[in-house]
Amino acid sequence: MAMQEVAPDVADIIKEEGGEVLKSCYQCGTCTGTCPWNQVSTFLSRRLIHKAQLGVVDFEDEEVWKCVNCRLCVQVCPREVEIPDIMQALRRVVVGVGAGKVPDSLRNSGKNLAGTGNPLGEPTENRTDWAKDLDIKTCTKGTEWLYYACCYQSYDPKCRNVSRAMVDVLKKAGVDFGILDNEQVCCGEGIRNAGHEDTFKGLAQKNIELFNGAEVARVLVTSPHCYTTFKKEYGDLGGNIEVVHATQFLAELIKEGKLKFSKELNKKVTYHDSCRLGRSWGEEGIYDAPRQVLESIPGVELVEMKDTRELALCCGGGAGGIWQETKKGERFADVRVEQALATGAQTLAVACPYCMVMFEDSVLSNDQGDVIEVRDIVELVQEAM
Repeated sequence: MAMQEVAPDVADIIKEEGGEVLKSCYQCGTCTGTCPWNQVSTFLSRRLIHKAQLGVVDFEDEEVWKCVNCRLCVQVCPREVEIPDIMQALRRVVVGVGAGKVPDSLRNSGKNLAGTGNPLGEPTENRTDWAKDLDIKTCTKGTEWLYYACCYQSYDPKCRNVSRAMVDVLKKAGVDFGILDNEQVCCGEGIRNAGHEDTFKGLAQKNIELFNGAEVARVLVTSPHCYTTFKKEYGDLGGNIEVVHATQFLAELIKEGKLKFSKELNKKVTYHDSCRLGRSWGEEGIYDAPRQVLESIPGVELVEMKDTRELALCCGGGAGGIWQETKKGERFADVRVEQALATGAQTLAVACPYCMVMFEDSVLSNDQGDVIEVRDIVELVQEAM
């Protein structure tokens, strides 16, 4: 039921679905002026919020699905309104109430997650194939760290290199760690932001049961999306765990002298700040640790892009954006890669699998692979060891 006429009850439904902050917006328009969509296309977030307040949202409108939860709008909002929560609530109405159409790509990803536990639809039994020849023990009671490889770092050929590199670094640093078996599933962050609340809760409960069963004490992740979800959202479902992102962990190992380098890379590197490591945490955003790691690598010259730290441009992969088809000319990743090229860097360093996928696709589709490479910080650390 697409809403074209005034229907105040729609605003109430949106609030019930998690958009309680809707009433806090006073329509200043700062969010629209800041939204990265307006660098490549048009997305009048203020107008969409105003329609939601009035109950006149057209749920068939593609604008409902544009927000990638980069949180730049929250960074600048004078009332600190959690605008992504409103966008997520709109999507929950579409998914749960049947008020509009879910894009095919997001619907397929939702089916894959519900059926196989990963958005790519890959077989569950192949989840840990990336680790078969690495001699990694299963995490049990007493294991110091659980290394949790996300879906892309378990299945995607490019991203799997990050998981393998992380394992190599951990072994060389003498860290006691293990992994779980093929029953591990997606953290659920992306599909929750795409409006599929029930699917998220099902995935979360399964992981929490696995963590509890293995008596996991601490979790190490190489995905900021897993980091945010485990740290912020699993607690509400009974999953109280300590979680650390790889860049934090590596920075600490370097500081303690447990991680040694033996090779100079001799590369000019620019680093992209992941939204989930940075803005998702407000003033506590993780900005320094990734740079500390890069600056510690012999031969690395770190240069900064135009938009950086709390103002960094999103890759466009959040909130299901990685699963959607975005028209050429409307991709944040293309703009970001151009910013990276403008620094003269040979390497665009990332600390997030979504960023890696989005930037790698941009580099390849624009034939820039011979000019700049996309590498995870963990891969650069491994190369220099």
